[in-house]
Amino acid sequence: MADGANEEIKQALASLARGIPLEPLPERPAGLDASVPHAPKRTGSLSVKEKKLAIANALRYFPSHLHAVLAPEFVQELETYNHIYMYRFRPTHYEMKAYPIDYYPAKCHQAAAIMLMIMNNLDRRVAQFPHELVTYGGNGCVFQNWGQFHLVMYYLSQITEEQTLVMYSGHPLGLFPSHKDAPRVVISNGMVIPNYSSKGDYDRMNALGVTMYGQMTAGSYCYIGPQGIVHGTTITVLNAGRKYLGTSDLTGKVYLTSGLGGMSGAQAKAATICGAIGVVAEIDRKALEKRHEQGWVVEKTETVAECIAAIKKARADKISTSIAYLGNVVDLWEALVLEEENIVELASDQTSCHNVYNGGYYPVQLSIEEANEVMTNDPARFKQLVQESLRRQIAAINTLSQRGMKFWDYGNSFLLECQRAGADVMNAEGDGFRYPSYVQDIMGDIFSLGFGPFRWVCTSGLEQDLITTDQIAAQILQDLGKIAPVLSQQQYADNYKWIVQAHENKLVVGSQARILYADTNGRVAIALAINEAIASGKISAPVVLSRDHHDVSGTDSPYRETSNVYDGSSFCADMATQNFVGDAMRGATWVALHNGGGVGFGEAVNGGFGLVLDGGEDAARRAKLMLGWDVYNGISRRAWSRNSNAIEAVKEAMKSDPLLQVTLPNLADSQLLDSLF
Repeated sequence: MADGANEEIKQALASLARGIPLEPLPERPAGLDASVPHAPKRTGSLSVKEKKLAIANALRYFPSHLHAVLAPEFVQELETYNHIYMYRFRPTHYEMKAYPIDYYPAKCHQAAAIMLMIMNNLDRRVAQFPHELVTYGGNGCVFQNWGQFHLVMYYLSQITEEQTLVMYSGHPLGLFPSHKDAPRVVISNGMVIPNYSSKGDYDRMNALGVTMYGQMTAGSYCYIGPQGIVHGTTITVLNAGRKYLGTSDLTGKVYLTSGLGGMSGAQAKAATICGAIGVVAEIDRKALEKRHEQGWVVEKTETVAECIAAIKKARADKISTSIAYLGNVVDLWEALVLEEENIVELASDQTSCHNVYNGGYYPVQLSIEEANEVMTNDPARFKQLVQESLRRQIAAINTLSQRGMKFWDYGNSFLLECQRAGADVMNAEGDGFRYPSYVQDIMGDIFSLGFGPFRWVCTSGLEQDLITTDQIAAQILQDLGKIAPVLSQQQYADNYKWIVQAHENKLVVGSQARILYADTNGRVAIALAINEAIASGKISAPVVLSRDHHDVSGTDSPYRETSNVYDGSSFCADMATQNFVGDAMRGATWVALHNGGGVGFGEAVNGGFGLVLDGGEDAARRAKLMLGWDVYNGISRRAWSRNSNAIEAVKEAMKSDPLLQVTLPNLADSQLLDSLF
């Protein structure tokens, strides 16, 4: 990019330091921009009294002399979308994306890094509904409205290393005195009193503008595009092959699922990285075409017959490919039941069932256009159709499972919503689902060893910096893999293979980011080596460390992250809460705590962090201290629940860190327990 263009962009970004644009007011858009997807109307309804409250809440961001101008359009947004997005204030004089860190008008590089991460979450290439500030999952928001975006960016342009910005569900409460080792930003999203954490409560409070759904890395500003779920799905499918099929060679094996939109869009790419045949159904043509243009989907099919023929050909040729079916997955499931041969070995579902009645799942009886109409105008009928569709889907899955196919829930509340719909999804005892959660059956043991999704972003925006970090990480994983405990060696090998192939797999969408699974030793070693490379000039700018909230310690979720915790505490949220606090007090640059996540409001508590490496001694000290705790917390909790992998991981950790002392369980004899009752 020419110097003149760089300066022009910097001048445009200088407006971030001016707050909400008021003089003059930005021009009100004539309608929605058809070049990007838009969120459907939010569910729920407000009384007249509540509508007045929602308008008053939105007008708080503006001086009173503008209220008469803004109030009518806010009313129109509320009536049309059941939410006030403040579309008038969406920036249009610069492209929304991650720019090099030195482009941002900030007083400290920590704040500039956070500004970069926020804008990456809203990049149209990254975000699902960028103009509604939704990054992924149908309703996973960065902020509630564009007024909050401007105000947050203003505060970040002013903040020093002696202040902390406090965020209440997208609302910036203000800058408060702190110190250089305190977080620059502390975020809470959707944290409501437990008895008021239902879907209906959320719909009402979100429409009022007082809470929001941050999903996981949407509301914590740490999403890195679909690369994260590509890696997670790759690791899941590889280990599913080992567990269910007894092989690491997935040549000619079919993995069937649904969803090519937000995070689910990664599934096709992950399947081919594993060497399998990925088959993904998607009802939205735009979402399918987007993944095909990226090269993540190889083949497009538009009829069930065409899709099944493509599957059979790929199986016969024993090639690795990804096949997208433009249509409802239920049609595909039911057609596969009629096939004489079972042609699917592995299967799951990644529709956004945490948001099942508001665009997360489309019923098979309707086209996408018809469904959007019924969803808005007849929600009771829409719910009835969705539940019928879920029952049909489970019936087909049950039939194919009886023939040998292995199915798992991907932690998206699919089985939970099937149960609520009355589908035949419970086990013989009636005390659980007949299909496991992928964490429960596949990934839980990996988490219990301390391995989870560790990621970083090169704030220079330079591909070469990312390549350098890849090389650093590859060498460390190779070295640590040679001395790792036997239980951990496969994870080091899988992630070494991932990182050496990462660049050629073209995984970057948005910021120059990378992800891999690592334990404490791997995370700390990679962080310290990257910090040294910044100090020496091998890497040209700071690097942001983060992780998915879906990690060893980050999330308490009984049907997903803690589904393999069997001591009765899987519904307790101490781990995620303590992790949030512990990261904050050990040097994280920003921390976040959320209600919800991938399974729905009220169904989980999760948290995350960002940590800026700048090559300094303080950054190294913070990284070593914070990254250790960020894993130790989870393996200690899992060890106390009597998980054997976690017990071994904690013992190894205590050997390497003399300051670490963890309470380990004494195991009761099962025969003794049986004799008592």
